[in-house]
Formats: sequence, structure tokens, C-alpha cells
Amino acid sequence: MIKFIFASLLLFSIRTCPAEGKQMTQNYKPNQLIMDPNIKYEVATFGGGCFWCTEAMFLELEGVVKVESGYSGGHIENPTYKEICTGTTGHAEVIQITFDPSKISYEEILLVHFTTHDPTTLNRQGNDAGPQYRSVIFYHDAAQQAAATLAVQEVAPTIWGQKPITTEIVPLVKFFKAEDYHQNYLDQNPNQPYCIYVVNPKVDKFRKAFKDKLKKHE
Repeated sequence: MIKFIFASLLLFSIRTCPAEGKQMTQNYKPNQLIMDPNIKYEVATFGGGCFWCTEAMFLELEGVVKVESGYSGGHIENPTYKEICTGTTGHAEVIQITFDPSKISYEEILLVHFTTHDPTTLNRQGNDAGPQYRSVIFYHDAAQQAAATLAVQEVAPTIWGQKPITTEIVPLVKFFKAEDYHQNYLDQNPNQPYCIYVVNPKVDKFRKAFKDKLKKHE
């Protein structure tokens, strides 16, 4: 019983908002492919809880060439992680995904989005609570708005049943890239407790569900 309580307290405490988070990551390197100037890439912006989790999953999808963690939807310019963590800036933790639509469609990306986070828990993903962890789709154009609306109405309910879907669908106004120490967080911090106990299990589950859509490695 004592072990169970300790484990529960550990899991609750490992997702924090460190003021000096830059100390966590060393030798940051962009985890992205070389972009082909002849390809017309598209961009999607989603919020689905902690961006350390969502970034790690979407980076593995075939056709995705870049994923950046950041902040959108708030009312102050150039927010910091420390400010976001107060829950008062209006921003959500988001990822901005650059993808090749000839290899993966926006609709497929929406399916992954709704499968890999819980859109039925308002302002919460597991122990991560607050408006910064809300489920949100920031659309870039009318086509994305229509696809997102359809996904909320028809795709999400097939995954989550009759539970109300809380996902916001709003236009993207600005995307603020998060500090470098947040980029490629799992790759840069494999031994961080949150990565071990929260991110890795989510990534493993994602890999099993979407094994046919993952990048092929030599």
C-alpha cells in the first residue's frame, strides 16, 4: 500500500513547470527531416495536453517532416513556459506539424490527434490540469475548419463513445515556438521521470495503434 501511494505521488509530481527548465536538456538538435523545396507542405496546429507527449508521437509519422512545440490561443505576446503554467495567459500547449499531404492527409492527422489524447476531459489530460492542456484544433484555412468540424462530429465519437467532446475549433492567430529545451523533449530527456512514466507508455500505445503509418527506418 505504501509503495502504491509513493508511486501515485511520484506520478502526480513529475509533471511540473520548472522555472529553470533549460538545465534539463543539453545539446539540443532539431529533430526534423530536410524539407524538399519542390513539395508543397501543409501545416496543422493542435493542442492535446502536454506537448512533450504529442510531439514525440507525431514526429514518428510517415510524411511528417517537422514538429515544433509551442503556445497558441492566448492574449499576451511571446509567452514563456513559466507564464503558461500559471494558466492565466489563455494559451494552450500545442504542436505545429509540417507534413507532406501526398504521404499523409490532414484527415489522417486528425485521426491520430483524437486517438492519442482524451478530448472528453475539459482542460485536463491525466494529472495535467489547467486550460493550457485543453483539447483544441487551430485551423489554418476553411478546408481545415471543415475537416476538424467533421472529425469532432463523426470521428471522435467513434473513438470515445457518447462522452461529450470538449475540443475547441478556432482559427490560428499566432503560434509562439516554445523554448528550445522543450523541442524533441523525449529524445533529449529519456531518463526524465515524466518521460519514463507518462510519455513512453503513450508513445508505445501510439506505435501499436498506428504501426502502418510510422516512418520506415533503415
